[in-house]
Formats: sequence, C-alpha cells, structure tokens
Amino acid sequence: MSFTLALGDSAPDFALKATDGQTYSLEQFASARFLVVFFTCNHCPFVVGSDELTREAAEKFRDQGVQFVGINANSETTHPDDSFEHMVARMEEHKFPWTYLRDDTQETARAYGALRTPHFYIFDEARKLVYTGRGVDNPREASKLTVNNLDNALTELVAGQPVSEPLTNPIGCNVKWDGQDAHWMPAEACDLV
Repeated sequence: MSFTLALGDSAPDFALKATDGQTYSLEQFASARFLVVFFTCNHCPFVVGSDELTREAAEKFRDQGVQFVGINANSETTHPDDSFEHMVARMEEHKFPWTYLRDDTQETARAYGALRTPHFYIFDEARKLVYTGRGVDNPREASKLTVNNLDNALTELVAGQPVSEPLTNPIGCNVKWDGQDAHWMPAEACDLV
C-alpha cells in the first residue's frame, strides 16, 4: 500500500479540534454532498500564495453541496507558527470559508497520507476518493497559474461527470513531521504520478 490514499479509498474518520473550539469528525460533514479535505498550515508560501484560490473554490461550490475542511498537522515544535493559537488568529484575520482543524498527533495526516501543504483530497457522496493532489499548478504565485485542478475536478464532479484528471502531484512544502528534520518525508511517500 502506498503512503497516500488511493483513488476509490474511503475517507478516514478523525476527531479533531477546530479553531471554533469544537471537535469535528466526518459525521459533522454528513450533510455535504461532496467533501474536500485538504492539509494546510499557517506559514507555507504555497499555502499563503493559493489560499484565496481555495477560498474562491469553496465559495463557488458551496451552494452545490461542497464543503471544505482544512487540517493543519504540522509540528509546532518544527514550526511554532503552526500552533493552534496561530491557527485561531489566522482564521480571525482571514475568515476562511472552511472548518480549520488541528491534528496534534499527526495520526490523521498519516491516515490520509498527506505529503505537502497544500494537499487536496476530494470525496464523493459515498466518501470515496475521486481526486487527490494539487489545487493549482502554481500555488506559490497564483497569478501565474495555468491549470486550476481543484476547480476543474469540482466542476466535473458537481455536473455528474467523472473527474478527468483524478491524480496530480501536490505542490508545496513538506508536512512538518514531529521529531524529524523539516524536509523529511516517510520512505514510502513518493510522487503520486
């Protein structure tokens, strides 16, 4: 088995605290037709550079039953800016249209096989994985993007079509694994395509 979820896999459940103080599991998002789970953080230039594109997608598809859930699993030991307190402050400042969860143990990141920040996973009505990878082809400099994979996949999905490009490599900083060098990746983690 590869490190990252494979297409067709079920969404792993979780119980994670959000910036609103509540704890969320998959059950809390059961009313959503489609679910976008993405691994993100507070500081990564690839996240910061593409957050507004992620916001656009979340707002564009919200009325079509798509809900977004961001998860920050980065070790705050490795990167103190990724602490829960900084997450709360970031949400207060930017008012992103998604639930922002903290994965302190990194168990959820391992269950999903998060490789980078950002790394997107789109699940269908049955919570089966239909897309995984990057949001856009140039997340650090959004003005230079040529392909918006997240928008493309969601457009096809809400129209009842299969996702034509379901697998891409996420582009961003490595997930900051606790107790490891900032650039460490698990041995079994590799490119998706």
